[in-house]
Parts: sequence; C-alpha cells; structure tokens
Amino acid sequence: MRSQNGTILPLSGDTMTNDAELALPKLALIVSDSAKAQAGARVLHDSHDWVAPQEADVLVVLGGDGFLLHVLHELLDRDAIKPVYGMNLGTVGFLMNGPLDDDAIARRVAEAHRVPVRPLCMNATTQDGQEFSYHAINEVSLLRETRQTAKLEIRINGRVRLEELAGDGILLATPVGSTAYNLSAHGPILPLGSRMVAMTPLNPFRPRRWKGAILPESAEVELRILEPGKRPVAAVADQKEVRDVATVRINATAEKELTLLFDPGFTLEERIFAEQFQV
Repeated sequence: MRSQNGTILPLSGDTMTNDAELALPKLALIVSDSAKAQAGARVLHDSHDWVAPQEADVLVVLGGDGFLLHVLHELLDRDAIKPVYGMNLGTVGFLMNGPLDDDAIARRVAEAHRVPVRPLCMNATTQDGQEFSYHAINEVSLLRETRQTAKLEIRINGRVRLEELAGDGILLATPVGSTAYNLSAHGPILPLGSRMVAMTPLNPFRPRRWKGAILPESAEVELRILEPGKRPVAAVADQKEVRDVATVRINATAEKELTLLFDPGFTLEERIFAEQFQV
C-alpha cells in the first residue's frame, strides 16, 4: 500500500513473535515523504538487513508524530498490528524516539521499553441512518458544524449523566492523546497505564462550570445530538470525520491494542509525567 505521506509495502495479519525472539528482531523500515526523513533513511539503509513489513517483527518508522499515527491507523484498518519503533525526523516527536546515533538500530529496538496503547472505538450513526466505525489513538471529538452551539446528551453505561451540554462540543481522550487536543482544551493529563479516559467539554456554555470527567476505560459512552437538524454535529476519530451525526458510541478496545517501543530513559510515560510541570 502507498500512504499519503510515504511508501508502505503491503502488510499481513502476522503479529509479533514472543519476547525471546525479540532479541534478534526482524525490522522493516517505513519512511515519511519528508526530505528530512528520506535523508535519514539513506543513512540507515545500509546499516541493517531490512525485511518487508509482512516479514518483520517490528516496524521502524521515520518521520513525525503525524506520520506515525498514520502508520498505526493503517495497521488497525488492515488488522495487521505489529510493534512500532518511531524515530523522530519530524517536528515535535512526542510519540517518537530520538534521532539517529551510533547505536545499531537492531540493538535499540531489542532493548526498547514496550508501551501498550488501547485505541478508542467510535461507532457513529448519522441522521439518515448510516453507520460508521473508526478507531482513535488520540481522541474522539464531537464538534458543532455551524454557528449554532451543539447540544448533547451524555449517557454512560446506559445512564443519563448530563441531560444537556451546550457548547462547541466534547472530546474523549486516551492517555496517549491526553497531552494533545485534550490538554489544549484544559483537560486532564492521564498517566499511561491508568486505564482511564478523559471527557473534556469544548467551550461549554451550559452548564458553564462543568469541567468534564475522568472515566474508567471500561465505560460505555453514548452521546446523543439534541436538535440535530438545527444544530448539526460532526464526529471525528483522530483524522476521520463523520458529519451530521445523531448518536455516537465510544469505548476502548483491548482487541486492537497497539505497542509502541521506546528507548530506555526516553519513555512516553516520562514525557507525559514531565508535561504536567511545563509552565
């Protein structure tokens, strides 16, 4: 398959082998189209005996956070989940490891710390009855489509918890996504491994003082659009959008658990922890 940002060979449904075999991992190289990533790929190309993605134990991704998320979504969509080791040759690189150095790439991957990431599953039904299902690694957002405020009813595990939220919308963020859009919307940062989800309102008008909630990962969330004809709402799972929704159901899915690999001392958990002390 060819991605919108880089070239990716076809992937099979094979999953990673056990930890003993990780000592000598078979690696595939997936590279963003950016000039910086392409230059890094040329440096790495002759330093390791790369294999095709369908034969690999681990995918090594060169680029930025956006490209890494794109690759992870490709794995989810094709049900071809493998551990991913990202190398930052983009900008922020929050989900990535440091850039190239003198250490052999196979050694870096073999010694890497494993971080499980459970995506959210969004099931959206439109006003005309169409159904869509997408996964979100960062967050699911419901956003007003017009100048009119969105009005939402919030149900958790079948029980109405908020009869009406009026504002720009709402989002549910994973621990990985809690430092992204969620943090910008003044939502809480969630530690990795917390098995929690952040529910954060977006510019709430009523109830004005409601700041959101932290929910267990096991919670079944249903969001119903009130007055959908007058106040249309779009639902977005990371970059995948469904417009004119009537209801949206969201839950975390263990069946699609992803694995990110990080260098020792350079873990995502440490970065999320440090983010809470940024001023």
